[in-house]
Amino acid sequence: EVQLVESGGGLVQVGGSLRVSCAVSGLTFDDYAIGWYRQAPGKEREGVSCISNRDGSTYYRDFVKGRFTISSDNAKNTVYLQMNSLKPEDTAVYYCAATRTCPPGVEEPWWGQGTQVTVSS
Repeated sequence: EVQLVESGGGLVQVGGSLRVSCAVSGLTFDDYAIGWYRQAPGKEREGVSCISNRDGSTYYRDFVKGRFTISSDNAKNTVYLQMNSLKPEDTAVYYCAATRTCPPGVEEPWWGQGTQVTVSS
């Protein structure tokens, strides 16, 4: 059974930092890309960043470039998203997902359950 489990969300002040983690099991980690997505209240889910565990390539949406860093620990089957200089508009439920490529093609990802990140002003 494929499982993705997010952790590390919480409440942080504007300008602060937070790191969320995604622990993956049930698939060959090195064969997949792991992406981070977020969904704010009343908005559609949007992609944030992803990393290919095959070649280490990464991708960031413009609104997080220079503030967020994605990394992967292949020994632990875990992907991290380090979030710095957080803004109120970063408030959302953050999900990780496994896909074959980064950025993902037309495919149905495996999803985690999400972790709440709240940035207070």
